[in-house]
Amino acid sequence: MPIDIIRDWRDLPASQRGAAAALGAFDGVHRGHQAVIASARQAADRLNAPLGVVSFDPHPRRFFQRDAAPFRLMTPDQMARALESLGVDRLYLLPFDAGMAAMTDEAFAVDVLANGLGLTHASVGFDFTYGKGRTGSPEALARIGRSLAFTVSVTERIDDAGGLKLSSSAVREALNAGDMDRAAKILGRPFAIQGEVVHGDKRGRTIGIPTANVRLGDYMRPAYGVYATRTHLPDGRVIDGVANLGVRPMFEIAEPLLEVWLFDFAEDLYGQTIETELVALLRGERNFDSLDALKVQIDADAEAARAVLQ
Repeated sequence: MPIDIIRDWRDLPASQRGAAAALGAFDGVHRGHQAVIASARQAADRLNAPLGVVSFDPHPRRFFQRDAAPFRLMTPDQMARALESLGVDRLYLLPFDAGMAAMTDEAFAVDVLANGLGLTHASVGFDFTYGKGRTGSPEALARIGRSLAFTVSVTERIDDAGGLKLSSSAVREALNAGDMDRAAKILGRPFAIQGEVVHGDKRGRTIGIPTANVRLGDYMRPAYGVYATRTHLPDGRVIDGVANLGVRPMFEIAEPLLEVWLFDFAEDLYGQTIETELVALLRGERNFDSLDALKVQIDADAEAARAVLQ
């Protein structure tokens, strides 16, 4: 069964209530998040309830910091697919708006979790906060839950056996450093950018290297440079390639783009949504004094990418 995505908590039918759910932003659905979800799964099995995840759209950070730099690790669609792969039955993707932001911690627990979603259990991480001013804590939620007939479990911080911190901030640090292997180890999969293929300046075609261009939107900006990539197409095919992520200083592009050259591929992808895994950073972004020099470097980059991806 595909995951059921529910975008409100008000006036839900009985068939969409009663889950044992993990609560949080879950940006990245990394291995730390997965431990919280596993705790919810244990409760769901014990209570014979559906397994749910309660998250928010937009991310609360974006609501409160509208002018903040891009920071997301995944789109809501990617989140849903990651959760579905973990066996989650329902994603409650709740609208984070002024009304939600104004709720006290008790109002959120009573109105949203108990009366709205009818949760039978809530699983949270050790650092989970909620309610206006982030005054709610896991301990407060457990206390309120006892009076509202839902149980609460708290997952303590879990780091990798090798000392790797499992958090969204640790993923961002790794991406900022261009350490894609470390980011993948925290996430449990390669970091990937999903988006619609848009028209670029078509300079690549002039040197025989057409690219599929994707705007970065609210994704955090990994280290600018050239990456070995794997791109998932809408029809299920996965195509190796090499990509430039950045502003191409030679051409002074104002908006950073992901520009992917798909190997041995010549089809039109304009308007289609693709997802590109950034497997390894090959080199940093740099300037070139001619198109010929750029072409020579791209050929070398492609050879390096093929070697990484084989």
